[in-house]
Amino acid sequence: MILETNAMLHELTGGVRVPERAQHPSVIERKDRGHHYWFFRYRHDELLPSGTVKTSRKFHTIVPSRGDGALTKKAAEVERDKFLLERNAAPSRPQATVASQQPVEVGAIIFGRLAELWRKDYVDNTKVKLATPTREKYSMRLDTHILPRWKDARLADLENSKAILDWLQHECTSWHMMIDLRNIMSGIITRAQEWGIIPRSFANPMQWVKVGRKWTVRENRILDDDDTAAVFSRLEDPQLLICETCLDTGTRISEAVGLQLKHFDPKKGTIRIEQRHCRGDVDEPKTKNSRRTLALGSLVDRYQEWIAANNITHPNDWIFFQEDDRSKPMWDSGVRKALKIAAVDASCDFPGFGLHSFRRANITMRQEEGGSAIEASKIAGHATVSQTGDYTVVQLKRQEELTRAIQGRRARATAENPEKEKQRLAIVEAA
Repeated sequence: MILETNAMLHELTGGVRVPERAQHPSVIERKDRGHHYWFFRYRHDELLPSGTVKTSRKFHTIVPSRGDGALTKKAAEVERDKFLLERNAAPSRPQATVASQQPVEVGAIIFGRLAELWRKDYVDNTKVKLATPTREKYSMRLDTHILPRWKDARLADLENSKAILDWLQHECTSWHMMIDLRNIMSGIITRAQEWGIIPRSFANPMQWVKVGRKWTVRENRILDDDDTAAVFSRLEDPQLLICETCLDTGTRISEAVGLQLKHFDPKKGTIRIEQRHCRGDVDEPKTKNSRRTLALGSLVDRYQEWIAANNITHPNDWIFFQEDDRSKPMWDSGVRKALKIAAVDASCDFPGFGLHSFRRANITMRQEEGGSAIEASKIAGHATVSQTGDYTVVQLKRQEELTRAIQGRRARATAENPEKEKQRLAIVEAA
């Protein structure tokens, strides 16, 4: 195992190695330091994080040459040979024994080679339950952003956190992208530690890359009720029913187009989110919390009408199918296009508007109607309530309602206590 790990490390460092030496320095007796002892000088090779080898001359004392514990010169030469046995053997040579294996400097590992190993054994490994969009995102981030800049860098180079931060600020168009790239690079190193390639005591240099306070490219915005009605009036089924599902239940678009007849329960008035469809890939929901049952409310009748009109009878039939092939689920791109055209026609379009805006609107409106943040979080399938907070938009209309509610409470208190108000005003005037 040690040999295998060492071989992998040398592969990751690009084959840098400490040269094999055949040192045999003379053993000399020193008599001018107040006591007598045997010593010799030798060359010490050190592998630096940059991948280069630094050679220096070192002094090694063996044993006393006179007095207690003294050895003869021949015995001292035997001790010299034992000491130099490990140092003369190159640690990367196959003939070196396990005992002579010296750890490769972790900082000499080439980050690009480590990243490709991560891609092969983690991202592209089908036994690792990564969603296809996630796999595609990781590979795209590597090929488009990370490897072009850091392919030939060594781990020691990543200790320059300012260089990484400067690159992120130049490369990225959003705070979320900066976090994404940093986390991928950090994850590559962490995975190597989990695999035992890098010592777990190694301090991941990405922990020092601080991207600063969160900022957004576009304003968090949703349509108001009138604008939503205007957009929906310009849509037809199935695009309209899908948009209504996203707005009313908070489903992701991938979850809506991944629905089959078996997921619809007309008696209970619910849909079960058990899978999602994204660009031709049908897989498990995005997260563990995404598996949930959602109430359709008045949409039950709309679903029943759509299912009956399109002769959807088998449990595995897709509720939203492709026009030219009913055996395949509908892609989200057609819905997005129809929604965008309707929004532009209704003069309600804005940067960032899309199907995900309906999910944000659902989370917001649930809380406006009295639902708690925890309820909104559970229904949305979020991992944390703080994530739900990021989705919540406090609209001006809602602010107005809350402000007037506070003012109403004050007004009622004043009307109920006129004498106290008179006393307060008298105190203010006297002051």
